[in-house]
Amino acid sequence: MLQSPLTVTFKFFALAPQIAVTDAQDQLVLYVKQKLFKLKEDIKVCSDRTQTQQLYAIKADRIIDFSAAYRFTDAQNQLLGSVKRRGLRSIWRAHYDILSPEGTETPLFTIREENPWIKVLDGLLCEVPIVNFFTGFILNPVYLVETPEKTVVMRLSKIPTFLSRKFTIKQVDELDETSQITIILSLLMMILLERNRG
Repeated sequence: MLQSPLTVTFKFFALAPQIAVTDAQDQLVLYVKQKLFKLKEDIKVCSDRTQTQQLYAIKADRIIDFSAAYRFTDAQNQLLGSVKRRGLRSIWRAHYDILSPEGTETPLFTIREENPWIKVLDGLLCEVPIVNFFTGFILNPVYLVETPEKTVVMRLSKIPTFLSRKFTIKQVDELDETSQITIILSLLMMILLERNRG
């Protein structure tokens, strides 16, 4: 089990998007470096920056598509689950479904943006020259991970920063190890998909 709270640092201005996840003791636990110019996402999640020990893989089920599902497997190639953007509902506010390994229609968890107005403001301010450099400092969305019964089990909050994107992940309810890592991988994939936002 990963120790909460986790800190997620996303290098926004790097040539290839990179995410480092550190635990409560500030130890690196997960590292992601997205490959450029891939038509079909195939992302390695490693335990170190040199990417010598791969822990998980994230693979899209289709070539560049708004409604693609991203499947998670462990080092033994066992399917853990997947995450999928919730179609048109995600235009108004970020909304993702976390699905079981069997891919049943009913999600195990959902990720939703707590305040949809932040996404609207971010979209407007990003079009204003100079002001768009400050959106990462003034607009800080919060994402809630909920069960089908609307119980919040995890919270992802953006920390105000200028040159990188920094988030904290806090577990707020009991989870088994597989559910915890599936949710964390889903949140990392969501950060990559929503990366152009403040």
